[in-house]
Parts: sequence; C-alpha cells; structure tokens
Amino acid sequence: MILFPAIDLKDGRAVRLYQGDFATVHQVADDPVTTARAFREAGATHIHMVDLDGARDGARKNGEIVREVARTGLRVELGGGIRSLADAEAVFALGVWRAVIGSAAVADPDFVRAAVRRWGGDRIAVGIDARDGRVRTAGWVEDAGLDYLDFARQMEALGVTTLIFTDIDTDGTLAGPSFSRLEALQRAVGCRLIASGGVSSNGDLRRLRDMGLYGAIVGKAWYAGRIDLKQAVEEAGEQ
Repeated sequence: MILFPAIDLKDGRAVRLYQGDFATVHQVADDPVTTARAFREAGATHIHMVDLDGARDGARKNGEIVREVARTGLRVELGGGIRSLADAEAVFALGVWRAVIGSAAVADPDFVRAAVRRWGGDRIAVGIDARDGRVRTAGWVEDAGLDYLDFARQMEALGVTTLIFTDIDTDGTLAGPSFSRLEALQRAVGCRLIASGGVSSNGDLRRLRDMGLYGAIVGKAWYAGRIDLKQAVEEAGEQ
C-alpha cells in the first residue's frame, strides 16, 4: 500500500482544516518544502498535496511551492482547482505526477473522460469527498445531490481507475477512517482506492493495508505526532 503524507496549502502555508471547515484553518508546519523533505527522509516516495485556494476559489496560488516539492523527488499528487484540460496541463508543467479532479468531475464529466484519454488512468484520479455518504463539492461546501457509490460507478464508467475517497465526517478528527464506507466502495467498483480522512495511528494504516487498498493519505496524525511514518512506510510494503 502506498502512503501519501499530505500537505494542504493555503496562501503559501502548510495548514490543516477540521472536517473541511475553512473557519478552522491553522498552520501546522513552518515550511512546506522542509516538511516534504522530512517525509522523504522517512522513506515516503509519494506526497498528496491540496491547493485549498484552488479548491475553494478556483484560482491556484501555490504553484511555486508545488514545483519545489516536486524537485525533492517525491511523486506529487495534487488536487484543488483543476477544472479543465488547461488546468491539468499547467499542474503537470510544475512537475506534478498525478492530477486529482474534484468538483469538476461532478460538473463536467466530459472533462474527466478527456483527461483520462489524454494522460491515462495512472496520472488522473478523481476525488470523491462525501459527508453522510453524499458527494460534496466546492471545497466541501455544496451538496452535489449524489450518492458516493453511484458517483464512483459513474467515474469508473468514464475510464477512471484511481479514486481518492475522503469521508468528511472523519477528516481531521483522528477518530479512525470510515472502514465501512471504504469496504462498500471496494464492493461497488474495481478502481484503485486511496483512503483519506481520520487516520489516527499506525494501526489504522495496517488495517487499511490488510483491506487491500492501493493507498492511504496521512495528514493530521503525522503533524500531531501520532504516526511513526518511517515504521508505517516499512509496514505498508513496496512504495
């Protein structure tokens, strides 16, 4: 299972939110690039980054930081404000390895189909952000009126092979991932699944690994000192 330690960016700072609420934004590290290097020193080979300015406003403001992180040698998976083929081209030009399409996958499925056709399923992922099993968009503010399993099936039908599932109810809570919803997602689609939200310990990561998930995102638990990332990488297996 691939581990994706996470850096969320807002106004050039590494921050965290609680359940996606922008009113709870707080800085968690002095420097995003130094933090990324620490991830690499612990053995991580991938990193999950979110441009929160792009996710909320559609205008990405943290491109130079993303470029510097990509230069560390980590494979950067980036989401936030990627709403067109031109947006995807722009982030790939920064050295990004995988682009994550979020809200735009709901609003413009044709964009998803075209992106997968152009760059392939390894470099394009769709993020499914859900609260109470319902898909949320626009930085988790709006209810899209879609069941997360139905939406996952729609994305798979478009050719998507990698899905990132974030359970907003657990995100930033250190309460453990939503194992039951992840299991339901595994039964619903054949896509590679990355779990996001709620990871609180190395034990949570071992359980996700044993479920056979493709990947897991580690955020707040690392910043809070509750995850031994070096041990987690060793236990996760080949990265």
